Amino acid sequence: MGYDVHDFEKEVIERSKEIPVLADFWAQWCVPCRTLSPVLEKLAGAESGRWVLAKVDTEEHPEVVASYGISSIPNVKLFMGGKVETEFVGALPEHQIKRWLEKAVPGGEAKKVAEAKDLLAGNRTGDAQVLLEEVIAREPGNQPARVLLAHTLIFTDPEKAAELSRDITDPAHSEMAEALQTFSRLFSLGQNLTELADRPVKQTYLAATRDLRLQNYEAALLKFIEVIRIDRYYDDDGSRKACIAIFKFLGEENGITLAHRREFTGALYV
Repeated sequence: MGYDVHDFEKEVIERSKEIPVLADFWAQWCVPCRTLSPVLEKLAGAESGRWVLAKVDTEEHPEVVASYGISSIPNVKLFMGGKVETEFVGALPEHQIKRWLEKAVPGGEAKKVAEAKDLLAGNRTGDAQVLLEEVIAREPGNQPARVLLAHTLIFTDPEKAAELSRDITDPAHSEMAEALQTFSRLFSLGQNLTELADRPVKQTYLAATRDLRLQNYEAALLKFIEVIRIDRYYDDDGSRKACIAIFKFLGEENGITLAHRREFTGALYV
């Protein structure tokens, strides 16, 4: 399979808008390049469909070399969406390149996760769930897919949602995962009433969790905020955690979040 680039704009820049492109800047006289080249070609063949390799001869493309300020080769740049996302310089060993690729290149199922988001936006939750379950079956560790599926299941199957959103380390999804974990615990309180202390706010707190389970977010927030004002640290500061989880679940720009964020903050400092 040929990897040599003849039209940089078309084969790297434009192509990277469809799939990540790993551009290997090299030259015939470069000894380390000859060491790195077969490693990259081997990995490109093994990961077909996740990213593509483009070999750029610096002698044939001096204008590209100048444009990207390349002063040492081999230089490997990852292009995504027409831009350089990250790079490395030198002939790294195969195991290091693999680790670099795992962090740098989106998972092979990234497009399907994006498609699932579009389905959810169109209220096609069932179709999104089927697609996300297929992704997770192929990539059990796909954290975006796990969190998104948990998001769709939190009100119908909170135990499964809790399982899916556990141990999420990706910073882009950890806050949502934490919110889902909070929801799941709150929904379990109805079956574990002994977990809650018998204090005057107990029934208000339970009513708030029932409102939340019914997706009556405003009613739930008002009750949780009432509990904060009366007994701030009830259930290990549970009302504060619940409000934050609702805000994260709905989004910071959601109308309900905007309407109640100030009231929530005020209750904390009464």
